[in-house]
Amino acid sequence: MVILGYLYRFASNFAFLALVYLTLNFLSKYSERSIIAFLVLVYSSMRIVSTIRQFIFFQKIERLENEARTGSAEGSVRRQSAREVSRLRHEGELKSYIDLLFLTLIVLLCASKILTS
Repeated sequence: MVILGYLYRFASNFAFLALVYLTLNFLSKYSERSIIAFLVLVYSSMRIVSTIRQFIFFQKIERLENEARTGSAEGSVRRQSAREVSRLRHEGELKSYIDLLFLTLIVLLCASKILTS
């Protein structure tokens, strides 16, 4: 099930990249192409900021995991929940890295289409 989540994230980001690429290549006028590229840049930058905020959230979760592991008498329940949270955090981080990879490629594509005539 975890691999399906990664594959879905990869496929949806790849479809967005392909859509942006095909759209920017089929527009013939420079003004239209630059407007669309600028709008996609704005959208991508908003998603990048959101992804960076997720990394900050993951760091805070990691601190809470470390505090839970150093807990007292209720060790087995806390350790089990800390392991589960650690696994979910790790999966979320990997999905965020996939998002950042594709968003970076989209930003580079849009910047190249804006800069070239």
